[in-house]
Amino acid sequence: MPLWQLLLDAAGAVLVLVLLYGLSLVARRRVLARHGGTFELSFRARSERAGRGWLLGLGRYSGDSLEWFRIFSLSPRPKRVWRRGTLSYTGRREPAGPERMSLYPDHVVVQCRTPDGELELAMSASSLMGLQAWLEAAPPGTATTV
Repeated sequence: MPLWQLLLDAAGAVLVLVLLYGLSLVARRRVLARHGGTFELSFRARSERAGRGWLLGLGRYSGDSLEWFRIFSLSPRPKRVWRRGTLSYTGRREPAGPERMSLYPDHVVVQCRTPDGELELAMSASSLMGLQAWLEAAPPGTATTV
């Protein structure tokens, strides 16, 4: 078999794998959104350098927890989970510097507090209203602060 045919077969195989990966991402997103309550949610994993460390993802409300899924992962399990009773909203700010290029357009940075320390999330203004409503809707007797 000539070399050009091997290269063409390899290119075709790579193209098929890329298409399968893309279709898998679309199917995963549909499965995650099946029960509603999903939205674009970025999570700041590292805060050592200003404006850096953001990971794009999806958020989903599931009972008393907020689940975060990486956007380009095929895993059906959330990478992070925050419980409503341990999450409190402390403020918001506009993205600054390199954050504007790292985050989705029109997203705001939301500052929260957890028992593990400060947490920064980025979401749209309407998703922030949903987060605040979800935090306020905690059952009576729980100590959440909005």
